[in-house]
Amino acid sequence: MHRKTSRRLAFTAVAVTTALAATACNASKDDDKASGTGGSGDKSLVLVTPEPVGLNDFLKLAQQGTESAAEKLGGSASTLESKDPTAIQQNVESAVRKKPAVVVAVGFEFDDVIAQQAQANPNQQFLLVDSCTKQSFPNVTCAVFREHEGAFLAGAEAGLLTKTGKVGAVVAIDSPQIRRFSDPFGAGAKHTKGDSEFTQLFVGGQNPFNDPARAKEQTTSLKTKNVDIVMGAASAAGNLGVFDAAKTNGQLAFGVDVNQCSKAVGTVVDNVIKHTDVAIEKAVEQITGGKPGGVASYGVAEGGITLTGLEPNVGSSQCTIAEHPEVIKAVTDLRDKIVAGTLTVADPVQAK
Repeated sequence: MHRKTSRRLAFTAVAVTTALAATACNASKDDDKASGTGGSGDKSLVLVTPEPVGLNDFLKLAQQGTESAAEKLGGSASTLESKDPTAIQQNVESAVRKKPAVVVAVGFEFDDVIAQQAQANPNQQFLLVDSCTKQSFPNVTCAVFREHEGAFLAGAEAGLLTKTGKVGAVVAIDSPQIRRFSDPFGAGAKHTKGDSEFTQLFVGGQNPFNDPARAKEQTTSLKTKNVDIVMGAASAAGNLGVFDAAKTNGQLAFGVDVNQCSKAVGTVVDNVIKHTDVAIEKAVEQITGGKPGGVASYGVAEGGITLTGLEPNVGSSQCTIAEHPEVIKAVTDLRDKIVAGTLTVADPVQAK
């Protein structure tokens, strides 16, 4: 959900959605537009983004994580912001020419170009965040997220807060990857309220990641089924439709990827947060520590996935969960059980 075009729930929206979302990729040809200093040899990091960072909180976290990782290395970080589809490859090629310690890229848009460049430049290390190349390479490290753990905790909050006993989700497409935000939400509600009912609807159509009107319509449809709390898994634009309808209908909603509570204060309960910054810092440390390659998975135990309600600044978050300390306490206990390994959340991807 990090996209301004709203394709991503930060969605790891991986290869299954590439064809649907390809029109919204972006990139920049201008190396001069790179931010940061760069050029400190094997201690520098270069981040390549699929669109301008701008006000995109998801990409801001990636930038912060890259800068923090570079600082720990005693080096510098630079960012190549992509502005159109043709520039993604050009920006990665430009990053490789700088010969940094690690080239960092965020999003499934980079799957093919990272694979190509990794094969052509075996001595260059790459970090692909929120996705992974189809083929493994010894110089490509993938950092992915266990979104289903956070969605379960959000659902647990919904189960404790629902007044009708019916919760739901508006989901961009029906795929195991995207269901990581919805199926566990229903399971979490069932965990804290055994008799709760869960209904999910899929946006679908020609533009499932950028259709707020359809998302709004489906949220209202859930209202007719007496659903009073909705997980918005319809990307940034889609979630605006969910929030708008929920506010009008007197429903509550949940966001994803970053704190979306300010988008509809009083309506958005909480958010499933993906800490791209944490994933990048940990993965860069792994790579530069001599253990590159493979897939690193980040969930609640690693601090890669959490809820706004479980973060220290919840009081200023504008999320309604801040008004329910007893719910936060209960969900904190569930979080701790997941970390301890005494509670396992089913992964829709692994179930397929």
